[in-house]
Amino acid sequence: MDNFKIRLARLREEHEALITQHNHIAGTGNGIFDRYTYPVLTGAHAPLEWRYDLNPATNPHLMERFGINAAFNAGAMKFNGKYVLAVRVEGYDRKSFFAIAESQNGVDNFRFRDYPVTMPETEDPDTNVYDMRLTRHEDGWIYGVFCSERKDPKAAPGDLSSAVAAAGIARTHDLVTWERLPDLVSGSQQRNVVLHPEFVNGMYALYTRPQDGFIDAGSGGGIGWALVKDITRAVIAPGDEKIINFRHYHTIKEMKNGEGPHPIRTPAGWLHLAHGVRGCAAGLRYVLYLYMTAPDDPARVIAEPGGYFMAPVDEERFGDVSNVLFSNGWIADDDGTVYIYYASSDTRMHVAVSSVDRLTDYCMNTPADGFRSAASVKTLHSIIARNREYLAGK
Repeated sequence: MDNFKIRLARLREEHEALITQHNHIAGTGNGIFDRYTYPVLTGAHAPLEWRYDLNPATNPHLMERFGINAAFNAGAMKFNGKYVLAVRVEGYDRKSFFAIAESQNGVDNFRFRDYPVTMPETEDPDTNVYDMRLTRHEDGWIYGVFCSERKDPKAAPGDLSSAVAAAGIARTHDLVTWERLPDLVSGSQQRNVVLHPEFVNGMYALYTRPQDGFIDAGSGGGIGWALVKDITRAVIAPGDEKIINFRHYHTIKEMKNGEGPHPIRTPAGWLHLAHGVRGCAAGLRYVLYLYMTAPDDPARVIAEPGGYFMAPVDEERFGDVSNVLFSNGWIADDDGTVYIYYASSDTRMHVAVSSVDRLTDYCMNTPADGFRSAASVKTLHSIIARNREYLAGK
């Protein structure tokens, strides 16, 4: 009993020290955003009550009974004055579930609520759910749109890896009790769908990613756009989905791309955060990029800087699925501060901070991708010449 008490006290001390660790800006940054030094959430942040049987009579060695592998890919919103993340938590059993974590300042001291989210199932139960985007819609509901994964019923005998992805939809008023709606009906697999926060022409607007398969986009051209009349029975009819942000050869998004969180309205237009994927010798490389759409038409792109906005660095490059950055949550405060919550390598959550002004400036004034080496050199010549002219005139 004494050893049990000593070990439990040490576990509690270490856990509290991790949660309350002060976070601070790392380095001087690049002028666009500031990374913070420590992850805001990891599997180790999960409450001890989730992972351990704390009764010495049934767990005398104080072993972990339910292992938490990772905490990543979190939706985000401001709720009751707190910075709230709807986190994808993955157990040792490879199953993901959602859990709410909250912070007073958005950069550290995130604590999970006592219980994970109980997400209702449809008549065709999900095998796995993950990557929830949170949208406070003008209809008064908070929506969670996420990937619902099931085994492919058409898989050949013995094939235990083929899967089918659909967009699951749920809504809530309090982030506690959720109403599950039918999955989005579409002519293709959809594992990366985001709900726009406002009605468009009186309808619900969705950013989609049509895919031929569970992993490969195939003939899917990029980030799609579709309007649906009834979110409680969301159906995209054939021909009603159009691509608004395209994939391109030899770019950061040649293999696939997808919308991150829902866009932020700014005076210059809608600010979008997305991820791009390319293949390389190390496997798939995921990076983040920004683009903007028109203030009066969120489906019309008006600016897109060339290349990536954020890519994995240092320890961010290592984890369960290495060389990956992914974001499905950001928060724009009333003062214009933007908290960008991103996951690294399907393992942990980080935060970077910028502002609406900085991100808009980056989008509107950074050169676009010219799609050829010669175009990149031409862009550099122009920048260098302007700098030399300015410095010579000082």
